[in-house]
Amino acid sequence: MEENQVMNWDHSKISDFQMALVFWYEANKRLLPWRENTEAYRVWVSEVMLQQTRVDTVIPYYERFMASFPTMKDFAYADEAAILKAWEGLGYYSRVRNLQIAMRQVIEEYHGTLPNTLQEVLKLKGVGPYTAGALLSICYELPEPAVDGNVMRVISRVFEIDDDIMKVKTRKKFETMIYQLIDSENPGAFNQGLMEIGALVCTPKKPMCLLCPVQAFCAAHREGKEINYPVKIKKVKSKRLHLAAVILNQAEQVVVEKRASGGLLANLWQFPTVSWQSDENREVLKLRFLQGYGLELTLSDPITSVKHIFSHLVWEVEVFQAELVAGEPLEPARWMSQAEMASHAFPVPYQKMWQAYLNKKEE
Repeated sequence: MEENQVMNWDHSKISDFQMALVFWYEANKRLLPWRENTEAYRVWVSEVMLQQTRVDTVIPYYERFMASFPTMKDFAYADEAAILKAWEGLGYYSRVRNLQIAMRQVIEEYHGTLPNTLQEVLKLKGVGPYTAGALLSICYELPEPAVDGNVMRVISRVFEIDDDIMKVKTRKKFETMIYQLIDSENPGAFNQGLMEIGALVCTPKKPMCLLCPVQAFCAAHREGKEINYPVKIKKVKSKRLHLAAVILNQAEQVVVEKRASGGLLANLWQFPTVSWQSDENREVLKLRFLQGYGLELTLSDPITSVKHIFSHLVWEVEVFQAELVAGEPLEPARWMSQAEMASHAFPVPYQKMWQAYLNKKEE
């Protein structure tokens, strides 16, 4: 499709599209806690949580988060350990770190009020074109596009766009089209309507075209080619990392360590973990824990295996219950009580390991 094809729609057709979309959204939108009002802080937290995460998963996190940090100032100056604990399980922890920095920017540079221009909002830490467009359209009713995966799926089907949606230039094409299509009187409802259709109706594998309010405008539906869109070129396979972790629990004290302050899962807590292939000798594994942590251990058979997929990396972890023979944990590893563990943030794969350990104890 040529970039200006939407211009082949006359004003009347664009207006009809806007009306169908906005009317459907207002009649069918889900009742979600962040839609109770359009205060910028509330909307902003929800938009960041919803990145890479399903709505049903986000709702309880959002409600607990807002109870813990009811205002922008409460969150902006909260201790990092507290915000990581509140975010525990959502993953992509750089999101909440960047969000806190951006909130401080708003308080210190904009007197606590989200700026109302695209140029200024994009200066905020971690805010890209989608989040900026969502905030400006929902909170300030400004006609800015908010192009996420749901929107690209809907628009690619309506206009039969063959471009790879993983490319930056394709997203920019969608933004250009939305500028031409957006309802300037109801930009927030327009953008959210596109997202809602993508989430509820125009789904990836089984679109419910008979329920779609913009079916009459959809070129892919007319030709029975909905499943051909959007076009997404497969990524190169992710790197795999084979690891072993141990749970060493002695008198209700567990050995844990805090990850480095930079990089993957920064500042979160984990059990002692080393590189290890399952076909390597068990004595080699024990030697790595001795060298890396100062712990001479005896190891059980694996109590569980955990596979965790990051955007660029796959962890495959064998998890062992350990008994201490000699030694004390080398810093930054240390003993931590189980009660204290409850107030520290552990990544999802380590939460799974701990649950498997507890289940094993109950057997």
